[in-house]
Amino acid sequence: MQNVKDKIYEAIKDVTENVTDQYPKNWATLPAIQYCEEDNKVLQWADNKEQSSYVRYRVDIWDYTSTSLTAIQIDAKVSALGLKRIQCTDLDDQSGYKHKVMRYEGVINPYNDRVTHIN
Repeated sequence: MQNVKDKIYEAIKDVTENVTDQYPKNWATLPAIQYCEEDNKVLQWADNKEQSSYVRYRVDIWDYTSTSLTAIQIDAKVSALGLKRIQCTDLDDQSGYKHKVMRYEGVINPYNDRVTHIN
């Protein structure tokens, strides 16, 4: 199993001070960023061990007026890890805040941490 969650946090922690892997508890400081691992599974198995892992991560952004600048910053940092953005969409949020969801995925070789993609 590949642990990429720590790398994602290290990459995005300086975008804003309100970054968490849980639903944000502090709404006084926006933008707020939540990141979470949505999937982490064996993609290839041989010789009784994992040969590659598929990982998918979700990043949620909330802000008062626009999430675009934060999304651009996050995209640059997460893409630099080799993960590919597979979705970026605005959501209608009943809170009245702007809410954007971004998803990233990749296939990781556990022997050299090289990231490739399915398509």
